[in-house]
This record gives sequence, C-alpha cells and structure tokens, in this order.
Amino acid sequence: MSDWIEILDTPLNAADCISRASDVTAGGIDVFLGTTRAEKHPDGRELVALDYEAYDEMAIKQLHDLARQSRERWPIIKLVIVHRKGRVDVGHASVIIAVSCPHRVESFEACRYLIDQLKAVVPIWKKEVWSDESTSWVEPSIGTQG
Repeated sequence: MSDWIEILDTPLNAADCISRASDVTAGGIDVFLGTTRAEKHPDGRELVALDYEAYDEMAIKQLHDLARQSRERWPIIKLVIVHRKGRVDVGHASVIIAVSCPHRVESFEACRYLIDQLKAVVPIWKKEVWSDESTSWVEPSIGTQG
C-alpha cells in the first residue's frame, strides 16, 4: 500500500501528487483538484481567499479511515489526499486527491467517493475572506456545488 495523506500549510503541487499516485500497473489515474474560485457576493464584495482550519489529529485519522474504506471498495494501487490549511488565494489549490487503479472507472469512482466523504466527515473548515476584509464561515456541502 502506498498512500500519501497529509494536511499542509504550504502550497499544494499537483505534479507531485500525480507522480506519487502513478504506477506502471495503473490503467487509470483520476485527480481531483479543488481550487478557490473567484466569486462575487450579492452586495458586490469579491472573494479574495479562503482560510482553512483543521483539527489536524482527527482529520488525519479520518483521512486514513477514508483511504482504508476506499481500498475495501476499489482495487486502489496508490492514493494521495493532501489538503491545505491556512490562507488559499483565489486560483490556488486547497485539496488534491489522486487515485490510481487498474481501470479508469474504478479510479473515477474512488476519487469521487473520497472528495464527497472528505467534505462530509473530515474536520476541516473554511472561512471566506472578502475584499473588504470581512469573513464568513462556509457550511459544508456534500456531493453538490461547493
């Protein structure tokens, strides 16, 4: 088993994640790259960043649990889950999940499951930072836009 699971306070590198998930026995590598998108509040303020906080010890444990659960459902060869904490500016990655499996359908399904479950159960919270320096907490979203 070769998993890379980490919560980092430094920028995420998609190429590193893909490299860590790559294997010559994998016919499919699916990558989810979650980024901070530009948004405009109804009152005209622009989103400039997201601030992430995590209960690190519990979050890492739950990410490992999700990896184990995924391996029970799909023939995962390698798996990467890395998440940022701290400030993530618009256009930058906050989470990367990469999954390699013998076939593409398995890697797609496993990757989708992992991001949906991460958003549902892992204690990582995000706060929007607006152009006027005000902030607002974001409610978790499961399997929907967000």
